[in-house]
Amino acid sequence: MSAVARSTDSAVLRRNARSFIQVLINTAVANLTTSFLWFGLTFWAYLETRSVLATGLIGGTYMLFIAFFGILFGSIVDKHRKHRVMVLSSTVTLSSFLVAGAIYLVAPPEELADLGHPWFWFFAAIILFGSVVENLRNIALSTTVTLLVPEERHANANGLVGTVQGVAFIVTSIFSGLAIGFLGMGGTLLIALLFTTLTFVHLAFVRIPEEKRHVADGEHAPTFDLRGSITAVRAVPGLFALIIFSTFNNLIGGVYMALMDPYGLTLFPVEIWGIVLGVASSGFVVGGLLVAKFGLGRNPIRTMLVLVIAMGALGALFTIREWWWLYAVGIFLYLVLIPAVEAAEQTVVQKVVPYERQGRVFGFAQAFEAAAAPITSFLIAPIAQFALIPLLRSRDGQSTWGWLLGDGEMRGIALVFLFAGIALVILAIVALGSRAYRILSREYEEGAASEPTVSMEPA
Repeated sequence: MSAVARSTDSAVLRRNARSFIQVLINTAVANLTTSFLWFGLTFWAYLETRSVLATGLIGGTYMLFIAFFGILFGSIVDKHRKHRVMVLSSTVTLSSFLVAGAIYLVAPPEELADLGHPWFWFFAAIILFGSVVENLRNIALSTTVTLLVPEERHANANGLVGTVQGVAFIVTSIFSGLAIGFLGMGGTLLIALLFTTLTFVHLAFVRIPEEKRHVADGEHAPTFDLRGSITAVRAVPGLFALIIFSTFNNLIGGVYMALMDPYGLTLFPVEIWGIVLGVASSGFVVGGLLVAKFGLGRNPIRTMLVLVIAMGALGALFTIREWWWLYAVGIFLYLVLIPAVEAAEQTVVQKVVPYERQGRVFGFAQAFEAAAAPITSFLIAPIAQFALIPLLRSRDGQSTWGWLLGDGEMRGIALVFLFAGIALVILAIVALGSRAYRILSREYEEGAASEPTVSMEPA
């Protein structure tokens, strides 16, 4: 290779690295904003209604939206340039939050905070929709790793993605509780609007070097390309099994989505709970940095399943006693593992799936995995609210389960966490011994997808 060619390649790598960091920062702020408002809505709903059912329905609806729109989002990412996709995401999210702000101003306060009135559900649905559209940007971000980062650094780049998401989770966990506690829902919504506007403006200064894709005759796909998504997944032996493996974590995630905040808000005031959750959520950053530094090993699929076993054990034990420090430490350790689990799936897809189809595969995986959480969330929330929590507060329930779970107000939630964690461990062990696991591991070690086309022109 000539000195001129090496110099050109080096310049392209530096330009791509700068572009990736710009996209990563913009997406981090956007994720921070939507998480901030999403957390604030959950805290506000529980404090206004004192209903575990409300938080379960809100969380389940959020994941149901993700499941419904996942394939659509993936198709959009594959059909359009990634910068245009991100602008679309910001536009829809900003518009949704503006509508939510208008509802907050015109709706009677006593009806807005009442589960029995449509204003509450309309207000929550608009915020959830705006937050869900943000996942369009996240799918695009996963494909820009393939576009802008050398293959041997994909796992490390995915670790950085997990790190910035962790930072956003920490900040929103802390400040959502403080905002709801001191400013109320109106002030929280105003802050979200300001930062959503900021990311929208910043996108005007971001450039992603990507060649315009020339679509061949007969290749035109519908906007909602379910058939193309399934075809892309089936083209790689064992890839559907990887999505199933990742779904295990989402099944249990629906339990945590419905019950984690009510449990924490029982142990702490809302302002303190936000801080505790934020500090514990530094586990996201620790986990993401570990992946960015060390990668995921030779077989990311095996790494993922071993970590899922560890997550199940933690989920079963971190509420075994109603001790605030046990809960906080358990959340921290659990969140340390999540970036590696998510990065493992992304790294495999980025290697074995052609770039032109990655959006649909990521979208299909997001839809399939997200659909698992509402099932457990919708199922567990009413069972916990009307059956298990009252049972474990009764004398008979305490005498039956007290030896295992101890005493406390929320032993019913602890019982749910215990059995959910055990189930996750069993599912992951079964997956490790499966034929699909062996096939996909071999496909990852031997296979290689086509490279994306990166524009050589200055951005």
